[in-house]
Amino acid sequence: MKRVVITGVGAFSPLGHDWPTVRESLRAMRNAVRRMDEWDVYDGLNTRLGAPAKPFELPDHYNRKATRSMGRVALMATRASELALADAGLLGDPLVAGGKMGISYGSSVGSPPAIADFGRMIIAKATEGITANTYIKMMSHTAAVNIGVFLGITGRIVTTSSACAAGSQGIGYAFEAIQSGRQVAMLAGGAEELDAIDAAVFDTLFATSVKNDQPQLTPRPFDAARDGLVLGEGACTLVLEEMEHARARGARILAEVAGYGTNSDGAHVTQPQSATMAGAMRLALESAGIPAAEIGYVNAHGTATDHGDIAESVATHAVLGDRVPISSLKSYMGHTLGACGALEAWMSIEMMREDWFAPNLNLENVGPGCAELDYIRGGLRKLQTEWVMSNNFAFGGINTSLVLRRWP
Repeated sequence: MKRVVITGVGAFSPLGHDWPTVRESLRAMRNAVRRMDEWDVYDGLNTRLGAPAKPFELPDHYNRKATRSMGRVALMATRASELALADAGLLGDPLVAGGKMGISYGSSVGSPPAIADFGRMIIAKATEGITANTYIKMMSHTAAVNIGVFLGITGRIVTTSSACAAGSQGIGYAFEAIQSGRQVAMLAGGAEELDAIDAAVFDTLFATSVKNDQPQLTPRPFDAARDGLVLGEGACTLVLEEMEHARARGARILAEVAGYGTNSDGAHVTQPQSATMAGAMRLALESAGIPAAEIGYVNAHGTATDHGDIAESVATHAVLGDRVPISSLKSYMGHTLGACGALEAWMSIEMMREDWFAPNLNLENVGPGCAELDYIRGGLRKLQTEWVMSNNFAFGGINTSLVLRRWP
């Protein structure tokens, strides 16, 4: 089996679009959540909290013709992928369009404004506003397809439209495609745009935070006073590459993707199961070929929902015990849905490279039912480790776990 490394990153997030900016936000221990006043027009929507991606500009070649099939989610995904290729030194390289590079990428849904266009058609019984590209913007695989068309990629496309697991499954399936020799390199990750439609989905489940006048105090993963998640947005693309290929071309290597595990609960659409969550972590450790004792940090899914935090913490304790430091980056940037698995893996790698890890924000008192773990609290944790684990769990009972290894 071939070894797989990460040689490039491109990202958009509520904390910033490059590591120095993100690092500053994490080390300052401040979140990016704000009150979404523009959501006040929606009767019945309880939450007013969100974490939009920081503003960004697109270069001139993102003209009307090139972007006519893209909503915001595809725009962010495509530009992040272009930036990742540039970061890896592969932009314009024959590898990209030669069939040996593929894409493994996802989002929860396509662009909500395009979905709304079809909704208006159903209500008004008229096709006004529907264009040849409306469906392309709406479809669940819009990010992956637009990346491929824009960059001329002719290898395989794996579309991971799996909600909160889309980004981590994007990385996991890219890892497996390279590990098995099917592809030499892959663009992997996920994206999501912030919209009131997404907020309404979780609002109807009473799963959103309603601390609308205290955005700095929420979300609160694993805290006794947590009252639900806050949605964010962003995109993150990692360039995964076969290790010997990367070495032969003298590429800078950020980290190694060493293990991946995924499974499904097979029990309930919205109630997570700790036993199968633990099973995904064990599959990732088996894939990496290491014992649980090697893991030095866990990046938790940590959504700040009642049942989710309990099930995840119990699963983590069952596999890793109570000694491993753990924190949730959603306390800083909200839940970026399809993007979270890739953003959190990237940020975990960067922290590992610098020998420190960010604490959970707003974690004052661990909630009843949450397992006794080494939750990082109060300040940055200085820590040197060779191995980190990043976990994500999605609606439908889709569980994922990644094991990432420090590159010497």
